[in-house]
Amino acid sequence: MSHVEREIASQPECWRRALETSPAGLPQRGERVAVVGCGTSLYIAQAYAALREHAGLGETDAFAASEFPAARRYDRVLAITRSGTTTEVLTALERAGGTPTVAVTGDPATPISAAAGTVVDLGFADEKSVVQTRFATSALALLRGHLGLVPADLPAQAEQALAEPLPERATAATQVTFLGTGWTVGLANEAALKLREASGWWAESYPAMEYRHGPISVSGPESLVWFFGPPPIGLLDQVLDTGARTSVSSLDPLADLIRAQRLAVELAKGCALDPDQPRNLTRSIVLGGP
Repeated sequence: MSHVEREIASQPECWRRALETSPAGLPQRGERVAVVGCGTSLYIAQAYAALREHAGLGETDAFAASEFPAARRYDRVLAITRSGTTTEVLTALERAGGTPTVAVTGDPATPISAAAGTVVDLGFADEKSVVQTRFATSALALLRGHLGLVPADLPAQAEQALAEPLPERATAATQVTFLGTGWTVGLANEAALKLREASGWWAESYPAMEYRHGPISVSGPESLVWFFGPPPIGLLDQVLDTGARTSVSSLDPLADLIRAQRLAVELAKGCALDPDQPRNLTRSIVLGGP
């Protein structure tokens, strides 16, 4: 069994631990917050930002760390970084100047501890695989818990997601599109990244209502269209009209992300690829000087 398969399977327990954690330094009600990350962490930032702002808890923007607008005024900058060493994240925190900063990390014994004013240690969810799964989802579980926007049975739903079958003939699809609305757009982006990273699969992601503005043209009988959360009214029928297979789950969208992680691994194994070591990727991107 690969590292990533074990890490996917450990998510229910990781989420329980994350939901029992009450760290200091996280954004408070009413604060204007910027959330930064790279890759998977960016997409978790997108999900958290949408959840927080939609709940009326404060303006919240998510940025790729390399695109953080340091001249814009924020009350707090939150960084999400599994490795604690990613150059763009460290640079973004440095550019935050006197703004309070907090970082959620899987390894506090790294430069992130000096770069951030407060560090939230999720070392129990750190990973051996290059491909992120449990750290990212545990970080979002923690952040949702802090917002009070998490179902009490979320870890149980994670267990259900590990046991449920994948969508019918999912591994036979030659193209997969993930769709979300609101906070689940970030999850759709993350799911597509998992397929591309682990298996090199043709996977795309969009806000659900944007799908019909062009991307629907690539869907057909060999496609799978996966919704995170309920489909917008009328859209499911339009997808079915293309001949594509669909996935609509009653699980919490974060739990449903586990099923997408599992699909990524199954596709990788079907291509005789190592899902722990994606092509052209490393655990952390550390850039050299000019």
